[in-house]
Amino acid sequence: MDFEIVNGNITSLETECLVVGIQADATLTPSAREIDQAASGYIQEILNAGDIQGKSGETLLLQKVPGISARRVLLLGLGKADERSDRGSRKQITAAMAVIKSTSISSAVFALDKQVGADDDLYRQVRQLVEWSGSELYNYDETKSKKADPLKLELLGIVIGEDDNEIAEFALLDGVALVNGISTARDLGNLPGNVCTPTYLAEQAVELAEEVDNLTTTIVDEDEMAELGMHSLLSVGHGSEQPSKLIVMEFKGAQADEKPHVLVGKGITFDTGGISLKPGAAMDEMKFDMCGAASVFGAVTALCEMQPEINVVAIIAAAENMPSGHATKPGDIVTTMSGQTVEILNTDAEGRLVLCDALTYAERFEPQTVVDIATLTGACIIALGHHATGLLSNDDDLAAELLAAGDQAADKAWRLPLWDEFQEQLDSNFADIANIGGRAGGTVTAACFLSRFTKSFRWAHLDIAGTAWNSNGKAKGATGRCVPLLTQYLLNQSAGDASDENGDD
Repeated sequence: MDFEIVNGNITSLETECLVVGIQADATLTPSAREIDQAASGYIQEILNAGDIQGKSGETLLLQKVPGISARRVLLLGLGKADERSDRGSRKQITAAMAVIKSTSISSAVFALDKQVGADDDLYRQVRQLVEWSGSELYNYDETKSKKADPLKLELLGIVIGEDDNEIAEFALLDGVALVNGISTARDLGNLPGNVCTPTYLAEQAVELAEEVDNLTTTIVDEDEMAELGMHSLLSVGHGSEQPSKLIVMEFKGAQADEKPHVLVGKGITFDTGGISLKPGAAMDEMKFDMCGAASVFGAVTALCEMQPEINVVAIIAAAENMPSGHATKPGDIVTTMSGQTVEILNTDAEGRLVLCDALTYAERFEPQTVVDIATLTGACIIALGHHATGLLSNDDDLAAELLAAGDQAADKAWRLPLWDEFQEQLDSNFADIANIGGRAGGTVTAACFLSRFTKSFRWAHLDIAGTAWNSNGKAKGATGRCVPLLTQYLLNQSAGDASDENGDD
Protein backbone atom coordinates (compact mmCIF):
# COMPACT_ATOMS: atom_id res chain seq x y z
CA MET A 1 0.00 0.00 0.00
CA ASP A 2 1.15 3.55 -0.77
CA PHE A 3 0.86 6.76 1.22
CA GLU A 4 0.78 10.23 -0.33
CA ILE A 5 0.38 13.88 0.56
CA VAL A 6 -2.67 15.47 -1.07
CA ASN A 7 -3.29 19.17 -1.84
CA GLY A 8 -6.32 20.98 -3.16
CA ASN A 9 -10.01 21.48 -2.55
CA ILE A 10 -11.35 18.47 -0.68
CA THR A 11 -14.77 18.77 -2.28
CA SER A 12 -13.27 17.83 -5.65
CA LEU A 13 -10.95 15.06 -4.44
CA GLU A 14 -11.42 11.80 -6.35
CA THR A 15 -11.29 9.16 -3.65
CA GLU A 16 -13.42 6.27 -2.46
CA CYS A 17 -13.47 7.55 1.10
CA LEU A 18 -12.83 10.99 2.55
CA VAL A 19 -12.27 11.04 6.32
CA VAL A 20 -13.20 14.28 8.10
CA GLY A 21 -13.37 15.11 11.78
CA ILE A 22 -16.30 15.99 14.02
CA GLN A 23 -15.42 17.59 17.33
CA ALA A 24 -17.24 17.04 20.61
CA ASP A 25 -20.81 18.27 20.84
CA ALA A 26 -21.25 17.68 17.10
CA THR A 27 -19.04 20.63 16.10
CA LEU A 28 -17.80 20.70 12.51
CA THR A 29 -14.09 20.91 11.83
CA PRO A 30 -13.02 23.19 8.94
CA SER A 31 -12.92 20.27 6.46
CA ALA A 32 -16.29 18.98 7.62
CA ARG A 33 -17.70 22.49 7.30
CA GLU A 34 -16.35 22.72 3.75
CA ILE A 35 -18.05 19.45 2.87
CA ASP A 36 -21.25 20.60 4.56
CA GLN A 37 -21.31 23.82 2.53
CA ALA A 38 -20.81 21.95 -0.74
CA ALA A 39 -23.57 19.53 0.30
CA SER A 40 -26.01 22.34 1.18
CA GLY A 41 -26.07 21.53 4.91
CA TYR A 42 -26.30 17.76 4.54
CA ILE A 43 -23.67 17.02 7.20
CA GLN A 44 -25.24 19.43 9.68
CA GLU A 45 -28.62 17.74 9.23
CA ILE A 46 -27.06 14.41 10.20
CA LEU A 47 -25.50 15.98 13.28
CA ASN A 48 -28.77 17.63 14.23
CA ALA A 49 -30.44 14.23 14.03
CA GLY A 50 -27.98 12.94 16.64
CA ASP A 51 -26.47 10.19 14.50
CA ILE A 52 -22.97 11.17 15.67
CA GLN A 53 -21.94 13.40 18.59
CA GLY A 54 -18.21 13.73 17.91
CA LYS A 55 -17.04 11.54 20.80
CA SER A 56 -13.46 10.34 20.42
CA GLY A 57 -13.31 7.34 18.09
CA GLU A 58 -16.97 7.55 17.06
CA THR A 59 -17.56 6.90 13.33
CA LEU A 60 -20.32 7.25 10.77
CA LEU A 61 -19.88 6.24 7.12
CA LEU A 62 -21.94 8.19 4.56
CA GLN A 63 -22.55 7.20 0.95
CA LYS A 64 -22.89 9.59 -2.01
CA VAL A 65 -22.79 12.87 -0.15
CA PRO A 66 -24.16 15.49 -2.60
CA GLY A 67 -21.91 18.20 -4.03
CA ILE A 68 -18.55 16.44 -3.62
CA SER A 69 -16.46 14.03 -5.70
CA ALA A 70 -15.60 11.52 -2.96
CA ARG A 71 -17.73 8.38 -3.15
CA ARG A 72 -18.00 8.10 0.65
CA VAL A 73 -17.43 10.37 3.63
CA LEU A 74 -16.37 8.92 6.95
CA LEU A 75 -17.17 11.18 9.90
CA LEU A 76 -14.65 10.59 12.68
CA GLY A 77 -15.20 11.79 16.25
CA LEU A 78 -12.24 13.75 17.63
CA GLY A 79 -13.60 14.49 21.11
CA LYS A 80 -12.85 17.65 23.08
CA ALA A 81 -9.81 19.72 22.14
CA ASP A 82 -8.57 19.98 25.73
CA GLU A 83 -8.77 16.21 26.22
CA ARG A 84 -6.69 15.14 23.23
CA SER A 85 -3.75 12.84 23.73
CA ASP A 86 -1.60 10.33 21.86
CA ARG A 87 -3.75 7.54 23.26
CA GLY A 88 -6.92 9.23 22.04
CA SER A 89 -5.43 9.95 18.63
CA ARG A 90 -4.46 6.34 18.16
CA LYS A 91 -7.94 5.27 19.19
CA GLN A 92 -9.37 7.56 16.51
CA ILE A 93 -7.07 6.31 13.75
CA THR A 94 -7.77 2.72 14.77
CA ALA A 95 -11.52 3.36 14.59
CA ALA A 96 -11.26 4.93 11.14
CA MET A 97 -9.10 2.10 9.82
CA ALA A 98 -11.52 -0.49 11.17
CA VAL A 99 -14.27 1.01 9.01
CA ILE A 100 -12.00 1.31 5.98
CA LYS A 101 -10.82 -2.29 6.29
CA SER A 102 -14.39 -3.58 6.59
CA THR A 103 -15.31 -2.28 3.14
CA SER A 104 -14.02 -2.71 -0.40
CA ILE A 105 -12.39 0.73 -0.30
CA SER A 106 -9.17 0.88 -2.34
CA SER A 107 -8.31 4.53 -1.63
CA ALA A 108 -8.94 6.81 1.32
CA VAL A 109 -7.93 10.35 2.21
CA PHE A 110 -7.67 11.82 5.71
CA ALA A 111 -8.60 15.51 6.01
CA LEU A 112 -8.32 16.12 9.74
CA ASP A 113 -7.11 19.75 9.78
CA LYS A 114 -4.14 19.10 12.09
CA GLN A 115 -6.63 18.40 14.88
CA VAL A 116 -5.57 14.85 15.68
CA GLY A 117 -3.06 14.85 18.51
CA ALA A 118 -2.27 16.66 21.71
CA ASP A 119 -0.27 19.41 19.97
CA ASP A 120 -0.01 21.14 16.59
CA ASP A 121 3.31 19.53 15.57
CA LEU A 122 2.58 18.75 11.91
CA TYR A 123 5.57 16.43 11.45
CA ARG A 124 4.54 14.38 14.45
CA GLN A 125 0.88 14.25 13.45
CA VAL A 126 1.59 13.10 9.88
CA ARG A 127 4.18 10.55 10.96
CA GLN A 128 1.91 9.07 13.58
CA LEU A 129 -1.05 8.94 11.23
CA VAL A 130 1.08 6.95 8.78
CA GLU A 131 2.59 4.76 11.51
CA TRP A 132 -0.69 3.97 13.24
CA SER A 133 -2.79 3.46 10.12
CA GLY A 134 -0.06 1.28 8.62
CA SER A 135 0.15 -0.77 11.81
CA GLU A 136 -3.61 -1.40 11.63
CA LEU A 137 -3.07 -3.08 8.27
CA TYR A 138 -0.52 -5.55 9.66
CA ASN A 139 -1.52 -9.18 9.26
CA TYR A 140 0.56 -12.23 10.16
CA ASP A 141 0.07 -15.26 7.90
CA GLU A 142 3.62 -16.51 7.42
CA THR A 143 2.92 -19.91 8.98
CA LYS A 144 -0.69 -20.32 7.82
CA SER A 145 -1.62 -22.59 4.92
CA LYS A 146 -4.27 -20.10 3.78
CA LYS A 147 -2.79 -16.68 3.22
CA ALA A 148 -4.67 -13.50 3.95
CA ASP A 149 -6.76 -12.01 1.17
CA PRO A 150 -4.89 -9.31 -0.78
CA LEU A 151 -5.17 -5.90 0.81
CA LYS A 152 -8.02 -3.95 -0.77
CA LEU A 153 -6.69 -0.58 0.35
CA GLU A 154 -4.04 0.51 -2.15
CA LEU A 155 -3.64 4.22 -1.38
CA LEU A 156 -3.98 6.33 1.74
CA GLY A 157 -3.71 10.10 1.34
CA ILE A 158 -3.33 12.93 3.85
CA VAL A 159 -4.64 16.40 3.01
CA ILE A 160 -2.05 19.10 3.71
CA GLY A 161 -1.80 22.76 2.72
CA GLU A 162 0.77 23.35 -0.01
CA ASP A 163 2.92 25.52 2.28
CA ASP A 164 3.45 22.48 4.53
CA ASN A 165 4.31 20.02 1.75
CA GLU A 166 8.01 19.68 2.51
CA ILE A 167 7.70 18.82 6.18
CA ALA A 168 4.68 16.60 5.49
CA GLU A 169 6.53 14.59 2.84
CA PHE A 170 9.46 14.18 5.23
CA ALA A 171 7.14 12.99 7.98
CA LEU A 172 5.37 10.61 5.59
CA LEU A 173 8.64 8.95 4.55
CA ASP A 174 9.73 8.59 8.17
CA GLY A 175 6.32 7.15 9.03
CA VAL A 176 6.56 4.56 6.27
CA ALA A 177 10.05 3.59 7.49
CA LEU A 178 8.65 3.13 10.99
CA VAL A 179 5.76 1.02 9.69
CA ASN A 180 8.26 -1.25 7.95
CA GLY A 181 10.50 -1.42 11.01
CA ILE A 182 7.62 -2.24 13.34
CA SER A 183 6.31 -4.86 10.91
CA THR A 184 9.77 -6.45 10.77
CA ALA A 185 9.87 -6.66 14.57
CA ARG A 186 6.35 -8.10 14.72
CA ASP A 187 7.08 -10.68 12.03
CA LEU A 188 10.20 -11.92 13.81
CA GLY A 189 8.45 -11.97 17.18
CA ASN A 190 5.44 -13.88 15.86
CA LEU A 191 7.45 -16.62 14.16
CA PRO A 192 7.55 -19.89 16.13
CA GLY A 193 10.70 -21.10 17.81
CA ASN A 194 11.17 -23.97 15.33
CA VAL A 195 11.50 -21.39 12.53
CA CYS A 196 13.03 -18.36 14.22
CA THR A 197 16.21 -19.90 15.60
CA PRO A 198 19.51 -18.09 16.30
CA THR A 199 20.68 -19.24 12.87
CA TYR A 200 17.53 -17.83 11.25
CA LEU A 201 18.11 -14.45 12.92
CA ALA A 202 21.69 -14.48 11.66
CA GLU A 203 20.49 -15.21 8.13
CA GLN A 204 18.03 -12.31 8.27
CA ALA A 205 20.80 -9.95 9.34
CA VAL A 206 23.03 -11.10 6.48
CA GLU A 207 20.19 -10.67 3.97
CA LEU A 208 19.45 -7.16 5.20
CA ALA A 209 23.09 -6.15 4.81
CA GLU A 210 23.09 -7.46 1.24
CA GLU A 211 20.25 -5.06 0.44
CA VAL A 212 21.73 -1.92 2.05
CA ASP A 213 25.04 -0.41 0.95
CA ASN A 214 26.04 1.15 4.26
CA LEU A 215 25.09 -1.81 6.45
CA THR A 216 27.46 -4.68 7.18
CA THR A 217 26.80 -7.83 9.19
CA THR A 218 29.25 -10.03 11.06
CA ILE A 219 28.24 -13.34 12.67
CA VAL A 220 30.30 -14.57 15.62
CA ASP A 221 29.86 -18.33 16.00
CA GLU A 222 30.26 -20.49 19.09
CA ASP A 223 33.94 -21.31 18.47
CA GLU A 224 34.77 -17.63 18.13
CA MET A 225 32.75 -16.78 21.22
CA ALA A 226 34.65 -19.41 23.17
CA GLU A 227 37.93 -17.86 22.05
CA LEU A 228 36.66 -14.48 23.21
CA GLY A 229 35.78 -15.93 26.62
CA MET A 230 32.00 -15.45 26.25
CA HIS A 231 31.21 -18.44 28.43
CA SER A 232 28.19 -16.77 30.05
CA LEU A 233 26.40 -16.38 26.72
CA LEU A 234 27.45 -19.85 25.63
CA SER A 235 26.19 -21.41 28.87
CA VAL A 236 22.60 -20.52 27.98
CA GLY A 237 22.64 -22.55 24.77
CA HIS A 238 24.38 -25.63 26.19
CA GLY A 239 21.12 -27.55 26.47
CA SER A 240 20.03 -26.84 22.90
CA GLU A 241 20.89 -28.40 19.58
CA GLN A 242 20.59 -24.93 18.05
CA PRO A 243 23.97 -23.14 18.00
CA SER A 244 24.11 -19.73 19.65
CA LYS A 245 25.05 -16.70 17.56
CA LEU A 246 26.33 -13.19 18.23
CA ILE A 247 24.99 -11.03 15.42
CA VAL A 248 26.66 -7.67 14.76
CA MET A 249 25.14 -5.18 12.30
CA GLU A 250 26.99 -1.91 11.62
CA PHE A 251 25.07 0.98 10.06
CA LYS A 252 27.43 3.69 8.80
CA GLY A 253 25.52 6.87 8.09
CA ALA A 254 28.11 9.35 9.38
CA GLN A 255 31.85 9.91 9.03
CA ALA A 256 33.96 6.82 9.64
CA ASP A 257 35.66 8.36 12.68
CA GLU A 258 32.41 9.22 14.45
CA LYS A 259 31.88 6.91 17.40
CA PRO A 260 28.72 4.83 17.17
CA HIS A 261 25.67 4.43 19.31
CA VAL A 262 25.15 0.77 20.17
CA LEU A 263 21.92 -1.20 20.53
CA VAL A 264 22.08 -4.62 22.20
CA GLY A 265 19.11 -6.98 21.86
CA LYS A 266 18.26 -10.10 23.84
CA GLY A 267 17.56 -12.84 21.32
CA ILE A 268 16.40 -15.90 23.26
CA THR A 269 14.49 -17.52 20.42
CA PHE A 270 12.74 -19.87 22.83
CA ASP A 271 12.95 -19.95 26.61
CA THR A 272 11.89 -23.09 28.44
CA GLY A 273 13.70 -21.84 31.54
CA GLY A 274 16.29 -24.56 31.08
CA ILE A 275 16.77 -26.84 34.08
CA SER A 276 14.77 -24.28 36.10
CA LEU A 277 11.84 -25.26 33.90
CA LYS A 278 8.94 -22.84 33.49
CA PRO A 279 5.33 -23.90 34.15
CA GLY A 280 3.61 -25.29 31.07
CA ALA A 281 0.80 -22.72 30.96
CA ALA A 282 1.46 -20.05 28.33
CA MET A 283 4.96 -21.41 27.66
CA ASP A 284 4.21 -21.00 23.95
CA GLU A 285 4.61 -17.26 24.52
CA MET A 286 8.28 -17.78 25.25
CA LYS A 287 8.85 -17.55 21.50
CA PHE A 288 8.48 -13.81 22.23
CA ASP A 289 11.59 -13.86 24.42
CA MET A 290 13.57 -12.60 21.44
CA CYS A 291 11.48 -9.45 21.05
CA GLY A 292 14.38 -7.33 22.29
CA ALA A 293 16.37 -8.59 19.32
CA ALA A 294 13.32 -8.09 17.09
CA SER A 295 13.02 -4.45 18.15
CA VAL A 296 16.69 -3.92 17.29
CA PHE A 297 16.09 -5.49 13.86
CA GLY A 298 13.10 -3.19 13.44
CA ALA A 299 15.05 -0.06 14.39
CA VAL A 300 17.88 -0.99 12.00
CA THR A 301 15.34 -1.59 9.22
CA ALA A 302 13.85 1.87 9.81
CA LEU A 303 17.30 3.47 9.89
CA CYS A 304 18.25 1.86 6.60
CA GLU A 305 15.25 3.58 4.99
CA MET A 306 15.62 6.93 6.77
CA GLN A 307 19.43 7.11 6.31
CA PRO A 308 20.17 9.56 9.17
CA GLU A 309 23.73 10.82 9.61
CA ILE A 310 24.70 8.54 12.47
CA ASN A 311 26.78 5.42 13.06
CA VAL A 312 24.95 2.62 14.84
CA VAL A 313 26.11 -0.82 15.89
CA ALA A 314 23.39 -3.39 16.59
CA ILE A 315 24.44 -6.44 18.59
CA ILE A 316 22.07 -9.37 19.05
CA ALA A 317 22.86 -12.13 21.53
CA ALA A 318 20.90 -15.10 20.17
CA ALA A 319 20.48 -18.45 21.92
CA GLU A 320 17.86 -21.07 22.72
CA ASN A 321 17.39 -22.03 26.39
CA MET A 322 16.54 -25.73 26.65
CA PRO A 323 16.87 -28.50 29.28
CA SER A 324 19.02 -31.51 28.46
CA GLY A 325 21.93 -33.53 29.80
CA HIS A 326 24.23 -30.80 28.50
CA ALA A 327 22.27 -27.91 29.98
CA THR A 328 23.70 -25.54 32.55
CA LYS A 329 22.58 -26.43 36.10
CA PRO A 330 21.67 -24.25 39.07
CA GLY A 331 24.86 -23.78 41.08
CA ASP A 332 27.13 -23.86 38.03
CA ILE A 333 29.70 -21.07 37.77
CA VAL A 334 30.71 -19.50 34.46
CA THR A 335 33.31 -16.93 33.50
CA THR A 336 32.11 -13.96 31.48
CA MET A 337 34.01 -12.21 28.71
CA SER A 338 34.85 -9.47 31.23
CA GLY A 339 36.57 -12.03 33.47
CA GLN A 340 33.94 -11.77 36.19
CA THR A 341 32.51 -15.07 37.41
CA VAL A 342 28.78 -15.74 37.79
CA GLU A 343 27.02 -18.28 39.98
CA ILE A 344 23.91 -19.38 38.08
CA LEU A 345 21.28 -19.88 40.74
CA ASN A 346 18.39 -19.95 38.29
CA THR A 347 18.78 -20.96 34.64
CA ASP A 348 15.55 -19.09 33.82
CA ALA A 349 17.38 -15.82 34.49
CA GLU A 350 19.23 -16.37 31.24
CA GLY A 351 18.69 -13.06 29.44
CA ARG A 352 21.21 -11.26 31.60
CA LEU A 353 23.70 -14.05 30.96
CA VAL A 354 23.69 -13.46 27.21
CA LEU A 355 23.47 -9.68 27.51
CA CYS A 356 26.44 -9.30 29.84
CA ASP A 357 28.85 -10.77 27.30
CA ALA A 358 27.27 -8.77 24.49
CA LEU A 359 27.71 -5.60 26.55
CA THR A 360 31.36 -6.40 27.12
CA TYR A 361 31.75 -7.05 23.39
CA ALA A 362 30.31 -3.58 22.72
CA GLU A 363 33.34 -1.95 24.40
CA ARG A 364 35.48 -2.57 21.30
CA PHE A 365 33.42 -0.02 19.36
CA GLU A 366 34.21 2.80 21.83
CA PRO A 367 30.52 3.72 21.85
CA GLN A 368 28.99 7.09 22.62
CA THR A 369 26.06 5.30 24.24
CA VAL A 370 24.83 1.73 24.70
CA VAL A 371 21.18 0.78 25.07
CA ASP A 372 20.13 -2.82 25.66
CA ILE A 373 16.59 -4.03 25.03
CA ALA A 374 15.23 -7.20 26.59
CA THR A 375 12.13 -9.05 27.72
CA LEU A 376 14.02 -9.50 30.94
CA THR A 377 11.80 -9.74 34.03
CA GLY A 378 8.23 -10.61 34.91
CA ALA A 379 8.72 -8.21 37.81
CA CYS A 380 8.60 -5.33 35.32
CA ILE A 381 5.05 -6.34 34.40
CA ILE A 382 4.09 -6.26 38.08
CA ALA A 383 5.67 -2.80 38.43
CA LEU A 384 4.45 -1.11 35.24
CA GLY A 385 1.82 -3.36 33.70
CA HIS A 386 1.66 -3.50 29.93
CA HIS A 387 1.73 0.22 29.22
CA ALA A 388 5.28 1.42 29.85
CA THR A 389 8.71 0.00 29.18
CA GLY A 390 10.99 -0.10 32.21
CA LEU A 391 14.09 2.10 31.95
CA LEU A 392 17.21 1.95 34.13
CA SER A 393 20.48 3.72 33.43
CA ASN A 394 23.87 4.66 34.81
CA ASP A 395 23.61 8.10 33.18
CA ASP A 396 20.91 10.68 33.97
CA ASP A 397 21.25 12.52 30.65
CA LEU A 398 20.91 9.32 28.64
CA ALA A 399 17.86 8.29 30.66
CA ALA A 400 16.27 11.69 30.03
CA GLU A 401 16.97 11.43 26.30
CA LEU A 402 15.31 8.02 26.10
CA LEU A 403 12.29 9.16 28.10
CA ALA A 404 11.91 12.19 25.83
CA ALA A 405 12.20 10.02 22.73
CA GLY A 406 9.51 7.73 24.12
CA ASP A 407 7.18 10.68 24.65
CA GLN A 408 7.88 12.01 21.15
CA ALA A 409 7.20 8.62 19.59
CA ALA A 410 4.20 7.80 21.81
CA ASP A 411 6.12 4.71 22.95
CA LYS A 412 6.48 5.48 26.62
CA ALA A 413 9.06 4.34 29.14
CA TRP A 414 9.32 4.92 32.89
CA ARG A 415 12.53 5.17 34.85
CA LEU A 416 13.20 2.88 37.81
CA PRO A 417 16.05 3.35 40.34
CA LEU A 418 19.45 1.76 39.98
CA TRP A 419 20.74 2.25 43.51
CA ASP A 420 23.78 0.62 45.08
CA GLU A 421 21.59 -0.77 47.86
CA PHE A 422 20.17 -3.30 45.40
CA GLN A 423 23.62 -4.58 44.38
CA GLU A 424 24.04 -6.44 47.68
CA GLN A 425 21.22 -8.81 46.70
CA LEU A 426 23.54 -10.24 44.03
CA ASP A 427 26.29 -11.28 46.45
CA SER A 428 27.51 -14.87 46.05
CA ASN A 429 29.59 -17.05 48.37
CA PHE A 430 31.14 -18.87 45.43
CA ALA A 431 31.51 -16.37 42.55
CA ASP A 432 31.88 -12.67 41.92
CA ILE A 433 28.16 -12.29 41.37
CA ALA A 434 24.95 -14.33 41.44
CA ASN A 435 22.59 -14.18 38.48
CA ILE A 436 19.50 -13.49 40.61
CA GLY A 437 18.84 -11.37 43.67
CA GLY A 438 15.58 -12.77 44.96
CA ARG A 439 11.97 -11.71 44.35
CA ALA A 440 12.23 -8.22 45.82
CA GLY A 441 13.03 -5.58 43.20
CA GLY A 442 13.61 -8.17 40.50
CA THR A 443 13.68 -5.69 37.63
CA VAL A 444 16.17 -3.51 39.46
CA THR A 445 18.50 -6.34 40.50
CA ALA A 446 18.50 -7.65 36.92
CA ALA A 447 19.65 -4.22 35.75
CA CYS A 448 22.16 -4.12 38.62
CA PHE A 449 23.62 -7.34 37.26
CA LEU A 450 24.00 -5.79 33.80
CA SER A 451 25.48 -2.61 35.25
CA ARG A 452 28.50 -4.61 36.43
CA PHE A 453 29.46 -4.91 32.75
CA THR A 454 28.83 -1.30 31.68
CA LYS A 455 31.22 0.74 33.77
CA SER A 456 33.21 2.00 30.77
CA PHE A 457 30.35 3.66 28.87
CA ARG A 458 27.03 5.49 29.13
CA TRP A 459 24.41 2.77 29.28
CA ALA A 460 20.68 2.27 29.62
CA HIS A 461 18.54 -0.84 29.90
CA LEU A 462 15.00 -1.14 28.51
CA ASP A 463 12.90 -3.95 30.00
CA ILE A 464 10.09 -4.66 27.51
CA ALA A 465 8.65 -7.75 29.21
CA GLY A 466 5.30 -6.00 29.62
CA THR A 467 5.14 -4.21 26.27
CA ALA A 468 6.68 -6.56 23.68
CA TRP A 469 3.59 -8.69 23.03
CA ASN A 470 -0.12 -9.07 23.72
CA SER A 471 -1.38 -12.31 25.25
CA ASN A 472 -5.11 -12.24 24.71
CA GLY A 473 -7.53 -13.23 21.97
CA LYS A 474 -7.28 -11.84 18.47
CA ALA A 475 -4.76 -9.26 19.65
CA LYS A 476 -2.27 -11.97 20.67
CA GLY A 477 1.09 -11.36 19.08
CA ALA A 478 4.16 -9.15 19.00
CA THR A 479 3.58 -5.39 19.26
CA GLY A 480 6.76 -4.05 17.67
CA ARG A 481 7.63 -2.00 20.73
CA CYS A 482 10.04 -0.35 21.28
CA VAL A 483 10.98 0.30 17.62
CA PRO A 484 9.44 3.81 17.67
CA LEU A 485 11.29 4.79 20.86
CA LEU A 486 14.65 3.47 19.64
CA THR A 487 14.31 5.03 16.21
CA GLN A 488 13.31 8.41 17.64
CA TYR A 489 16.20 8.27 20.10
CA LEU A 490 18.67 7.63 17.28
CA LEU A 491 17.15 10.37 15.11
CA ASN A 492 17.56 12.78 18.02
CA GLN A 493 21.16 11.67 18.52
CA SER A 494 21.81 12.17 14.82
CA ALA A 495 20.46 15.72 14.98
CA GLY A 496 22.49 16.41 18.11
CA ASP A 497 25.70 15.02 16.64
CA ALA A 498 25.25 17.19 13.53
CA SER A 499 24.78 20.27 15.73
CA ASP A 500 27.95 19.45 17.64
CA GLU A 501 29.92 19.18 14.40
CA ASN A 502 28.61 22.58 13.32
CA GLY A 503 29.64 24.12 16.60
CA ASP A 504 26.05 24.71 17.69
CA ASP A 505 24.98 24.68 21.34
